[in-house]
Amino acid sequence: MPEYRRIWLAVAWLLVILVVYFSLAPHPPEPLSFNNADKLEHLLAYAVLSLWLNQLYASVWSRARVVAALIGLGVGLEFVQGWTGYRMFDVLDMLANSIGVLTGWLLALTPLGGLFAYIERRLR
Repeated sequence: MPEYRRIWLAVAWLLVILVVYFSLAPHPPEPLSFNNADKLEHLLAYAVLSLWLNQLYASVWSRARVVAALIGLGVGLEFVQGWTGYRMFDVLDMLANSIGVLTGWLLALTPLGGLFAYIERRLR
C-alpha cells in the first residue's frame, strides 16, 4: 500500500472532478483539433484515471470495482450531457471512455503500474 495513499487519492478525486466538470461544461477546451479528436481526449482522460486509481488498489476485486465505477461514470456522464441541452449524447464517447478505462487497467499491470511506488522510493 502506498505510503502517500491519501495524497494519491486526493489527486484522484481532483481528477474525477475535472473530468466531470469538463464533461458538463458548455464550452470545454479543445486541446486537439482534428476529426473526432474528442474521442482521443476521452480515451486519454479515462486511461489516466484508471491507471491512477488501479495503482492504489492491489486486489483483483478492488480493481474490478474501479474499472466498473469508471465505466459507469463515463456512461452516466454521456446521459447527463444529453439532458443538458447544450452538450450531446454520444455512444462513441462512451466507447472511448470504456476503452480508456481498460487501457489504464492494462497499463497498471505493466511496470508503469508501479509509478507511485517508484516516486515514493525516490522521495525517501
